[in-house]
Amino acid sequence: MDTTFVSPAGYIDMCPPNNWGQLFCNAIERERLPGMSTVEVTAAETMIRIEGARTHNLKNVSLDIAHNALTVLTGVSGSGKSSLAFDTLYAEGQRQYIASLSTYARQFLNQMQRPEVDSIEGLQPTLCIDQRAGLANPRSTVATVAEIYDYLRLLMARVGTPSCTVCDKPILQQSPQQILEALMQLPEGTKLVLMAPVVRGRKGAQRDALHAIRKAGLVRARVDGELLELDSIPDLAVRKNHTIEAVVDKIVIRPGAEARIAESLRLALRLAEGLASVSYLTPELADQAKGNVWTEEFFSTLYACPDCGVSFEEIEPRTFSFNSPYGACPACEGQATDSSTCTQCGGARLRPEALSVRLAGKNIYEICSQSIQASLEWFEALPVSSDQQPIAKPIIVEMLHRLRFLVKVGVGYLSLSRGADSLSGGELQRVRLATCIGSGLVGVCYILDEPSIGLHQRDNDRLIASLRDLQQQGNTVIVVEHDEAMMRHADRLVDIGPGAGNQGGEIVADGTPAEVEQHSTSLTAAYLRGDRQVVQAGPRRARQKKQILKLQGASLHNLKDLSLEIPLGLLVGITGVSGSGKSSLIGQTLVPALARALGQDSSDVRRRSSVEDKQVRTAGPYRSLAGHKLVDKLIEITQTPIGRTPRSTPATYCGVFDLIRVVWASSRTAKQRGYSSSRFSFNAGAGRCVQCQGQGQEKIEMNFLPDLFVTCSVCNGSRYNRQTLQVRYREKSIADILEMSVSEALVFFENFSKIQRLLSSLEQVGLGYLCLGQSSNTLSGGEAQRIKLATELARPETGRTIYFLDEPTTGLHFEDVRRLIGVLNGLVDRGNTVIVIEHNLDVVRSCDWLVDLGPGGGAAGGEIVACGTPEQVACEPASLTGQYL
Repeated sequence: MDTTFVSPAGYIDMCPPNNWGQLFCNAIERERLPGMSTVEVTAAETMIRIEGARTHNLKNVSLDIAHNALTVLTGVSGSGKSSLAFDTLYAEGQRQYIASLSTYARQFLNQMQRPEVDSIEGLQPTLCIDQRAGLANPRSTVATVAEIYDYLRLLMARVGTPSCTVCDKPILQQSPQQILEALMQLPEGTKLVLMAPVVRGRKGAQRDALHAIRKAGLVRARVDGELLELDSIPDLAVRKNHTIEAVVDKIVIRPGAEARIAESLRLALRLAEGLASVSYLTPELADQAKGNVWTEEFFSTLYACPDCGVSFEEIEPRTFSFNSPYGACPACEGQATDSSTCTQCGGARLRPEALSVRLAGKNIYEICSQSIQASLEWFEALPVSSDQQPIAKPIIVEMLHRLRFLVKVGVGYLSLSRGADSLSGGELQRVRLATCIGSGLVGVCYILDEPSIGLHQRDNDRLIASLRDLQQQGNTVIVVEHDEAMMRHADRLVDIGPGAGNQGGEIVADGTPAEVEQHSTSLTAAYLRGDRQVVQAGPRRARQKKQILKLQGASLHNLKDLSLEIPLGLLVGITGVSGSGKSSLIGQTLVPALARALGQDSSDVRRRSSVEDKQVRTAGPYRSLAGHKLVDKLIEITQTPIGRTPRSTPATYCGVFDLIRVVWASSRTAKQRGYSSSRFSFNAGAGRCVQCQGQGQEKIEMNFLPDLFVTCSVCNGSRYNRQTLQVRYREKSIADILEMSVSEALVFFENFSKIQRLLSSLEQVGLGYLCLGQSSNTLSGGEAQRIKLATELARPETGRTIYFLDEPTTGLHFEDVRRLIGVLNGLVDRGNTVIVIEHNLDVVRSCDWLVDLGPGGGAAGGEIVACGTPEQVACEPASLTGQYL
């Protein structure tokens, strides 16, 4: 037998000094092919090699990324980081995986196109953990996302103790004789159909089950609720759940029928492995309902109450799933309800049989209602009998692994039953990361999108340590990040730029953090060295004693009867560790309460958050609000998308495209042809391309291959028909304008003051690189938030407006943060109040006033630890934020 050894030279050097290691090294050296260098052998083995990446604004980028290392990609917003990490590396990883499947399997998957790159070598299996809100399903919880609930369901099914739902006594096995006695107690004259449930809610054609029924000499079965002859049962759909109950006997309850029923019952229990089901009609019900009301009852030799005689179906993991009809509450069908709690399950979402199973005195809902920290302590102390240890121990170990990680990265305050759709992007990313950590995968490439978002500095340190653990397990970790601490802890730092949009897309600096820091032209290096500063020194604005907004008695979630004072006319920062109550206090209590006091419907405030979000919010509980008469208007600027379709663009959202269409409608050619401004809309009207309906692209379905998006053959991607494109202003068609960046359009429309004001606002917030016609579904959350901010900057203002922003530094480089601080200060200088929930220390230091919540997260938070100027908070020993300041 021939044996071939393949190993990178770096691993050869690491061989242990033993005989096998030496023989292995010698074999490698002897079998090395002539002319094959060590570098040639190891290149694809030890690194990911990218050649000629041209996705979006990338300019033929080539880059080597070492395996089993922590690599951080940074650069100004729009420089091309995400294009390289997600649209190139991750896209190719997904494409390669899907391409490895059979053509039959590929037709059911949403396949990805090959990214614009010459080649990618050495790419490992790739996982992406981004900031997307892709788990906004009300059924998803922290426990289900982290896969803890799957293990918990298994543990409850195998080790839990079931109790009677009527008398709450432990469930014991029910003998065939007890089942017979229960049937014979039915009124005389009762019509009875005795069945064997051989298949219960299982997918497949179930041919074996039907064959077993025939072999038992039976001729009928109830299939999915329909009574059929065995020979007339059609082929069952393979992908649907089916229930098949063999009809063992039809009999009327009367004296002398006991022996026949006993024999039929034995056959049913044998066929269905201890289970039997009956359908019966008593004479009384037959008279009342004219024979149409049959009662269904289930019997089991496995689970039955000795006193009540109530039988249970077999306890399985799906019994505890609120996503399965076998576990979900029949009243609310397992749906999470925010407005009202289900009266039958009390919000537990599970049927009574599931809630009657307990582990150390707690049912699965009570276990999941605990915080992650409390659950960790509970499982660590969980008593398990010696005979159950072989079953329970491996399950508990998997859960503890994930729970410890979640506590380590600072989300121990979350409850396991917390809805995934209520988590912030950073919280959701860390919960999803727990699944990866717990899976124990090795040799995987993880790509993360700004995992530090929403993290206090204390929690950020924990996150970095967790990413190191992931890397040291033998994985490649690539992080798109702007956080300075993350950069300095990287094995390798890659700075992309030098600018944004067309001015970016190049590798500016590449090396260890210390090497990049010394780079002469890198903007990131200038900030790392301290040559450039985000915070500009200057006097702080003075607090006006009578200009105060007061909220008293806030008690939503973990807030502890909290009273808050916001000095008006200042830049106010709300800080604190994750889960300390910042969003509960400001976003869910103060903002809706102030909107109501100002006569602004909260849905109108939400309109500024998203053009499609019309949700009306009610404020969390509080006692009183004072000082609102000093405010004229409230504007909330969030990171929700500005639109969810390709037709929505920055130009249409901020309104500048309406003004641009007027310019084209005012041209000589347009007037001669009678074109109004609606002619130049690509969303409707006679001006858009008929073939692609103004989208510029056509989708071609390729069956077993990915759907193909090709440039429209009629309009060439311009979105408009030929007649509309003939109308020009300064030699430009309306389609040419959509291809312009904000900065280019600012120069082009220099003589139009209204257009200039809107475009200048976009430029001011650092979005000069964006194309006016870029689809909104390709924008990051930070870009969407800044577009909203720019739109508000361009509006006429009263000078007595409160602006609220949640984590406005998301996705921002040092340079972008510096520019953002300037914009926020500009708003305050005009007499407005700006409230920001923020962890970025540069923004925190720039605030005039801070409110620090804590001291911890969850039940350990909900209090104001310190308030005052950043200097005053820094002197407060109880404030974690103050320690980092």
